[in-house]
Amino acid sequence: MPQVPVYTPLAFTVTANNLFCNIEVREVRVDTTVQEKNITFPTDRRLYEKAIEHCKRIANAKGIKLKRTYTREIKKLRYQLRFARKPKNFKRLMRTQKKLHRIALKIYNDLVTQLNPMPMKDFEKFNVLYRVLTQQRDDTNKIYSIHEPEVLCIAKGKEHKPYEFGNKSSFTYTRKTGIIVGAMAIEGNMFDGHTLSPQLDQVKDFTHGKIRKAIVDRGYRGRQKIGMTEVVMPNATRKESYYMKKQREARCRSRAGIEGLISHLKHDHRLLRNYLKGTAGDQINTLLAAAAYNMRKWMRLKRKEILFFIFRWYYQALSLAPINTQSI
Repeated sequence: MPQVPVYTPLAFTVTANNLFCNIEVREVRVDTTVQEKNITFPTDRRLYEKAIEHCKRIANAKGIKLKRTYTREIKKLRYQLRFARKPKNFKRLMRTQKKLHRIALKIYNDLVTQLNPMPMKDFEKFNVLYRVLTQQRDDTNKIYSIHEPEVLCIAKGKEHKPYEFGNKSSFTYTRKTGIIVGAMAIEGNMFDGHTLSPQLDQVKDFTHGKIRKAIVDRGYRGRQKIGMTEVVMPNATRKESYYMKKQREARCRSRAGIEGLISHLKHDHRLLRNYLKGTAGDQINTLLAAAAYNMRKWMRLKRKEILFFIFRWYYQALSLAPINTQSI
């Protein structure tokens, strides 16, 4: 994972709050969410059209004259695809989409043939175009956006949004003060349980405290302990007393508070859609959103403190003011 020098703002906000100590970091709540990338919803038709546009743009930049540009054919196929979503037009949709795919492959092959030998600086760009034009429905590591090839398709089990296109981000916060003490963008569609160890290491680097319990949901199942940290989740994996069961249930209920925190990050601190490019942009946006959340919390605490001193000074000024006895 690339080390982006944006860890400093988040570490500064954690220190600036000055409300946590080793006892506060003993129990932390951890959860992951999807940070969606600023791309259009990926379909085969749109990817083929984008591939054709990229090939023509490269040809114009290199001064290459293509054998055929298929301008009128592409315009006609686009018009046919526009009204082909009805069930009775499904066969025509598939037939037209295959024609568009063949045209995209012909333009790509023509460009690569005339550009031979290919410059090394353009190799990665042509590799992305080739993967777009040759990928199949059931392939893994598919390309969903030409300008953002690192975008992943992540299914989080939401009924209203089965698939989200972006990257997975992990957050850790304290129970009492609600300070975010860890935030990181995960490369790849990693299983949640495998993201817990690097997340806890980041929290230790920020706070220098010992984490005794990490409270997670069922998506982290698999490991009961990471180093000296106990992983607490709703499902009991061993026999326990009634008292221990109630304690575990109370901790798991408190973990649900991180869902509201993630909602605030998305709607108040620009985590809902990421406009920064690449995996470095994913990391930067995640860390800055967490830093902004902590900074807003710090500003609210400082505002309360300042208002308290103002009202106390005003009350003391009134109570200690001299009384005018001449009018009595």
